[in-house]
Order: sequence, then structure tokens, then C-alpha cells
Amino acid sequence: MESQVREAPPPAREGPPITVLRGVGPRLAERLRRLGLHTATDVLLHLPLRYQNRGCITAIGQLRPGVEAQVEALVTGSEVTTRGRRFLLCHLSDGTGVLTLRFFHFSPAQRQWLGQPDARLRCFGEVRSSYGGGLEMIHPECRRLDADTPPVENRPTPIYPATAGLRQFTLRGLAEQALEQLDAATLLPEWLPPALLAQLQLPPIAEAVRLLHRPPADTAAAELESGRHPARRRLAFEELLAHQLSLRRLRERTRRQAAPPLAGDGLSQRFVERLPFTLTAAQQRVLAEIAADLAQPRPMLRLLQGDVGSGKTVVAAAAALRAVENGAQAALMAPTELLAEQHHRNLRAWLEPLGVEVAWLTGRLTGKTRRQALERLATGAVRIAVGTHALFQEAVAFAELALAIVDEQHRFGVHQRLALREKGRFGGRCPHQLIMTATPIPRTLAMSAYADLDTSTLDELPPGRLPVTTVAAPDSRRDEVIERIRRACRDGRQAYWVCPLIEESEALQCQAATVAAEQLAERLPELRIGLAHGRLPGAAKEAAMAAFKAGALDLLVATTVIEVGVDVPNASLMIIENAERLGLAQLHQLRGRIGRGATASSCVLLYRPPLSRAAHARLAVLRECHDGFEIARRDLALRGPGEVLGTRQTGEQSLRVADLLRDQDLLNAARYAADRLLRDHPERVEPLIRRWIGVGARYGEV
Repeated sequence: MESQVREAPPPAREGPPITVLRGVGPRLAERLRRLGLHTATDVLLHLPLRYQNRGCITAIGQLRPGVEAQVEALVTGSEVTTRGRRFLLCHLSDGTGVLTLRFFHFSPAQRQWLGQPDARLRCFGEVRSSYGGGLEMIHPECRRLDADTPPVENRPTPIYPATAGLRQFTLRGLAEQALEQLDAATLLPEWLPPALLAQLQLPPIAEAVRLLHRPPADTAAAELESGRHPARRRLAFEELLAHQLSLRRLRERTRRQAAPPLAGDGLSQRFVERLPFTLTAAQQRVLAEIAADLAQPRPMLRLLQGDVGSGKTVVAAAAALRAVENGAQAALMAPTELLAEQHHRNLRAWLEPLGVEVAWLTGRLTGKTRRQALERLATGAVRIAVGTHALFQEAVAFAELALAIVDEQHRFGVHQRLALREKGRFGGRCPHQLIMTATPIPRTLAMSAYADLDTSTLDELPPGRLPVTTVAAPDSRRDEVIERIRRACRDGRQAYWVCPLIEESEALQCQAATVAAEQLAERLPELRIGLAHGRLPGAAKEAAMAAFKAGALDLLVATTVIEVGVDVPNASLMIIENAERLGLAQLHQLRGRIGRGATASSCVLLYRPPLSRAAHARLAVLRECHDGFEIARRDLALRGPGEVLGTRQTGEQSLRVADLLRDQDLLNAARYAADRLLRDHPERVEPLIRRWIGVGARYGEV
């Protein structure tokens, strides 16, 4: 049985319920719901994952191990054995040889019809050598033949994404029933204008769906599976269009709401003038874009993306001061306590000299301290709050939240971002939103995933930042690497040793950070070594970080908790152990912790050979490239959009047919088509969204 390769998409509600199809009772309907199939239309849009060539019957005597084949033969006997584990054996013969079918999972009904002597079966599966020296198929697809069984068709046979308890035979039968309704013109009405289809040279939807479920004999399976066949591109285009329309609706709905205009820049200008450094041209440009948005009486919806160290926090602080200057409040939400604490520390150092108090709110804040913080937020005594997801908990109330800033958006669900915005609803107005990410998003993905946001980009690093020299080394060179740490620390520098896991695991072959710290202490007794990982008590972890930042530690052994939020200019060397197990974005984030001072810095990627092809490619990209946007582009090419964005980052978006990497050439056409439909055919917008996304279009309103 094929495994399901994607999460089930949000339910589409177009068409009659799936129970109108013959044989679909409550149990089967529940299994189909696990695949996101709620209606007969959903069945039509549940496209084959791949295709098999079943155009001929192979004699058992001609079967060879390792080959997929289809046979027709008589049942000569069956038995349930319990040797080692329980399984069902069914023996077949067609006069040219004998074949055994082996089932490890079977129902009483299956046992009955597979065990009837002289029953004639048609079976498809991979041929294997059995322990007894004969041939067998394990869990083949079987069909009992009778007078009504259609002959073998010489065309590709569809194989659908499935789930436990669903056979391919069942899914194909449901697809055939749905196609009957399609032929009767009761399903899948055409919502795209004929002129648009002609311009894009795409077939009508009914024709495309029919071809994908019933491909003609002369259709190459490879072309269908590649996603480049016009029929599949037709559906991919419509799905991308539906998501564009959904995002446009969300954007327009939000734009129609009122927001407090935040004019004036006296306080933010004083802040910028007091900084011990000069803003980059990119920071000045982005601040101007944000200021123009905040001055409007409609909510700002802006994504601020910038590479590691590009200065997003300074921009956020200046934006927050515009809210303070207008007598309102701003909140900055970060995904981890470590990052939130770093933001709180920076904002306090910058803003308290200006007379602006910065509150701190996380889940660890309890008792009287928490009650006082909540009271001061609710009364407006505190104008800026920094914290984790605790900021949008029910007990938290703001007097007048005018700006919600969310850092590292991809670590939150979009619903969490919207929940923070709801905290600022007052007087019929909602707050402005600034969404920040240090994981640059390729333009191709941003066009789809963040089409509801305006985008600002910090594409310039502060002056004096030197590129980090990156090298990859096998684990066998560990002694050389340790000696390198000794030399760097002897020269007055500091170093990180990063371990991906904190527990021993033979399966993953990753050293625990605690063990690494002990071993490094033995090898480097003259160095002051600290330890930081996610399972340490908060006070111990913070003490280690603070000691490292203050220069009281030479070497910090840590897990990826240091990925964001740690700024130690004197740290010029980083060792990342088992680097082959981390993704490009995470490696780039970690590397960004060094190179923040005036000294040349180095990053050593320690790996355990042999490297897989994908791991070799990732490490090569890190060695060659320092630009986060270029790394993001290459990451997209290596891993695909699903992993680069993650379901949470895309607003829990799930594409059923389209692939953002494969179909990126359709995105501009989808944006153009969205403009045309909204302008010329607004009555077609809602049906398209309902077909592909469902009634809860996109992430919607909270």
C-alpha cells in the first residue's frame, strides 16, 4: 500500500458528501477523511501519486525476483501459519508455475475469499524469492475474477496516496464513480474564463481530471509523474490561483479595518541619534517604509526579512517608539525565552535612557512579579512589552496595543500571530503588524506564502562585518580542531562547540553536549568551559550564557539553543559537531553567532563520514556562500518548499497538486489571473477558494 506523502489538506466543501458514492459507509468515510476526502469532488482532486504499467499478464513460469508483475491464476490452497509471527499464505498456480501470496495483516473476510479453492485471482505486486526457494508476493493487490471483471487495459494504472485500511482497489473504484458524475456534468464546474485558459494553453478542468485518473494507453507514466503534463499543470495553476485569491481576500479584509495612525518621529529620531553606530542604508530605507505604513489609518502588514546580523532589532525598536510617542503600546513576541530575553536586554539598554520602560513577560514569570507586570500593561503604565507566546494568553490585556511585532514568524503558527493582534482590538481599531524573520525566504516562496504582507528587506550588513571562513572536516580530525580551540583562546578569543543533541544516541551517532563538555575539559584543562542546553534549569543556562558574554568563559559547549539571540563579539571560532545532520538554514543561523567583532572568524563543520549526497551538497553550500538569501535559494533547490517553509510558516498551508518549486513559473500567471478574476469575475472567486481550500479559507480571521 502506498503511504500518504503529505499531510491531509484542509477540507474542500464543493460537491456532494462522499457518502453519495456507492459502498461508502461510516467506517470507510472516516478512513477517507484521514486523507482529507470529504466530498465526491475531493475524490476527483485526490490525484495519483504514480502510475504502474499493468497492460499485460505474465505467466508465473516467467516471473523473476525484483520485478513488479501481474498474474492471473487459480487458488490451490491457503493456510494461516504462526511460525515466528502470524501470517496468511495463499498458493496460486497457472499451469506454468506456482506462486505464494504472503499477508502479514489480513481480515477474516480476506482470509475467506483468498482461501476458496479454484477461485481465480488477478494479482499485482513485486516478485520476491521465498525462504523455501520458490517465488512469492508480499501483500500484493488482488482481485477475484468473475464474469463481470473487465479485461486488462493497456494503459497506466493509477496508484493513489492512501492510509491504513484503504486499498488501491477501493480508491480506484471511488475515482471511477466520481468520474461518472463528472461525465454527467454534476461535478467540477469550470470557473476559469475561456480566454484565460486559451492564453495559458491549459485544458478545461474536466478534461484534465479525466486524463489524470484514466490516462490513455499512449501516455507516458514518467510525464504524468513529473508534474509537467498539461493536465497536472492545469490543476496546479488553479490551486495556486485559489491560494492567491484567499490571501488577497485576507489582505483586503484586514486593510478595510481601522488602525491608529502613528505619526511623528521625534522619539525614534532621538533613539537613532543616540546609537553608538550609524544605521546602514538598508536600515534607513526600511525604517522609512515602516514609518509610511504606520502613519496610515489602516493596519500595516509588513514582513521584515534580513540576514543574520543585519540589524532587525534596531528597526523594531525604532518602530515601537512610534507607538510610544503616540501614547500607545507595542509588543515584541519571540519564539523562545532565550531570544525574548536577548531582545528585552537590548531594548532596555537602548530605551530606558529615553525614559521608556520595557516589560518582560514569559511563562516562567509567576506570582507577584507576574501580577504587577499584567497590571502595568493593562493600565498602560508600561508602553513596550517583550515576551514569548505568553503575551497572547487570556490573562494578558493591553491598554492600547498599537503595534504587534513578531520575531522568527516561522516558529509560530499564523493563528498565534493573529491572536496577538486580537489583543490590540480597541475602539473598532486593530494594531499594526511587523513580522520579522532572519531566515530569508526566496522570492518564489514569498509570492505564495506571504502574499498578504508587504515585504521589506535588509540586504546590507553593518560595516566592518567580515565573512566567516567555513571549512568542513571529518570527525577523525577532532584532535586538530581541539588544538585550534586552544590556540584561539590563548590569543584571547572565545569559541563555541555546538552539539545537535544532548543525549547519547547510538542510532544518530551524536555526542551529548554534557559528554562533550567533560571530554573537552579533560583535553583543555587550562580553559574555562561552560555548558548550555535546553534541559538545564533556566538560571543555570542563563548564568552560563552571561558568563560567556562577559568573557568569564573561554569555551561554551551548547546545543542549538544558541542559534538565535546570543551576541558575543569576542567569539571568533565555532565548531559544529555532526553538522551533516543540520539543515542549511540552521547551520547559517548558528554560524551567524560569530564574525560579530573586528577579528577574522572561522566555523568548522565536523561530520561523520560517509556523507550522503544531500549532506555533502549542504556543507558545500556553507563553505562557498555567506549570503543568507543565496543560501535560502539553494536550500529551496535542495530540499523543496515544504521543508524550507514548514507548514506553520506557510500558515498551515498544504498544497494538494501544486509544488512551489516545480511550478514556480506558474506563480506570476496566478497573480495576474487573481487580478483579472477579482476585477472582471468576482462571482467566481468564492467557488475557487471553496474548491481548493474550503470554507475556512486560508488562515482566515481568528
